[in-house]
Amino acid sequence: MEVYLVRHTETVCEKGICYGQADVEIQEDYLPLFESIKKEIPEDAIVYSSPLKRCVILANYISKGNFKTDSRLMEMNFGDWELKKWNDIPEDEINPWMQDFVNVSVLNGESFVELYERVNTFFDEIKKTNPSKPVVIITHAGVIRSALCKISKLPLKDAFQNKVNFGEVKKMNF
Repeated sequence: MEVYLVRHTETVCEKGICYGQADVEIQEDYLPLFESIKKEIPEDAIVYSSPLKRCVILANYISKGNFKTDSRLMEMNFGDWELKKWNDIPEDEINPWMQDFVNVSVLNGESFVELYERVNTFFDEIKKTNPSKPVVIITHAGVIRSALCKISKLPLKDAFQNKVNFGEVKKMNF
């Protein structure tokens, strides 16, 4: 199965803000980047998107409205940390997570392994349908990193070795 993982374009959040499932806007003047992304993916692809608007806007553009959303493609849930400055998160909360983000859940959020498991259920379901066309997934860095860990058999603790830029397209075969 040919899959194109696409990270949404840059958001309006200032650097240093923790946003995962917060539904934030993307920066204006995105159409040139959308056009560039569109050239990297097949026209006849089946398109899936995270339901967060930073992904839906891009999915709508590249698919002319012909896409499906799936909440399993949402970014990691940062719970109580959503929209806080990383530097303002109390050390007694952030330090355990920084030492083991794979297994430690954010208060009222999730751990990376929980994100990984929900993303895997999405991919398992898609593989069962055995699509005859390429699949494009408009999503977030955490989701893409988890998929890359699965494909490359990279331990989850090393997920950040997978660099994923805003608007980047990663083609792979599952």
